[in-house]
Parts: sequence; C-alpha cells; structure tokens
Amino acid sequence: MTADDSFDRLDDDDYPAYTMGRAAEMLGTTQGFLRAIGEARLITPLRSAGGHRRYSRYQLRIAARARELVDQGTPIEAACRIIILEDQLEEARRINAEYRRHAAESENPTTTG
Repeated sequence: MTADDSFDRLDDDDYPAYTMGRAAEMLGTTQGFLRAIGEARLITPLRSAGGHRRYSRYQLRIAARARELVDQGTPIEAACRIIILEDQLEEARRINAEYRRHAAESENPTTTG
C-alpha cells in the first residue's frame, strides 16, 4: 500500500478507520453501547487482523442516530429497528425517484441531431 492509497481512504465513508474506544469517545457514549447496537445487528464493525472492532464514518453516523433515540428514552432494540426502517424507507424513496426519472425520460425522449 502506498501513501497515496492511504490518503484516498480518508474520503471513504466505509473505511473502518476508528477503534472502538475512539468511536465511543467521538460519540460521547460507551463501548458497551457500541457492542449493544452491534448485537442488535444495527451495525457490524469490521475486525482488524488482531480481532479488534473498527468502525467507519458511515457506521458512526448510524450509531449517533441510535444514541439520539436512546437519549430520548427509546429502548435500544426499538431504536435499532427504527433506524433500519428509516434506512429502508430512504432506499425505497431513492428507488421510486429513479423509477420516476426513467419513466419521465421514456415518455419524453430528447432528440439529438
């Protein structure tokens, strides 16, 4: 791996750059909370060669949303389910918008020439 490869990963939301301790610190929560949302299968951290959990920025955003719901009094299992449903809804909206865009393009093809 070259230095350029390493720098490219700085912009990668899915690169598992954060240790459990650092992730918990950044979120202002405990490592136990991160384990709990992992056990609830909300996020699945990657493992380092030594078996340590590593989290991506994308996973940290999901964990932050879970913490927000839990802080509002939502049980952790329910918070995880809510986030999964929110994600599914967003994906369905994205697919629907794409479908509508393709349908509109099919109805109104542009001519070039």
